[in-house]
Amino acid sequence: MLVFLAFLTFILRTIISQYCVRCTMKPESKFWQLVKKNTPKIQWTRLESWASFGVPDLLGYNDKCGFFMVELKVINGNKVHFSPHQKLFHLTRIKRNFILVQIPSLKCIKLYKSTALPGLLADHRETPSLAMNDWDHIQRLLLESSSDA
Repeated sequence: MLVFLAFLTFILRTIISQYCVRCTMKPESKFWQLVKKNTPKIQWTRLESWASFGVPDLLGYNDKCGFFMVELKVINGNKVHFSPHQKLFHLTRIKRNFILVQIPSLKCIKLYKSTALPGLLADHRETPSLAMNDWDHIQRLLLESSSDA
């Protein structure tokens, strides 16, 4: 009887913990859902960060421009934090790579070129963005075929 109760308790804890994980979405996961919803002309693939350190979160594709990558960041302060691997990636691969920042307290979304990384590390408010709070404009910029974007 005790073994059965222990087994039943284990099963219930497992079910409850899985349910709670599904209900509690991390801020970056919510941001990803927002990006996907608001950029319908882009085919997105979410990349697993544990597989390749430093590689941006999203791989985007469109027939017009081909592939590009986007790093998602949700921040609460003035600085955007990057791992050393992320810094290296963005500083050495500057074409067709972007950083999309969400600032929930200001209800603000900003798109940056990867070359803006040094400024983002210091203070995002002082760093010029490509677009702000305009999903149509953000999508257009991501889809530009220019390799200098």
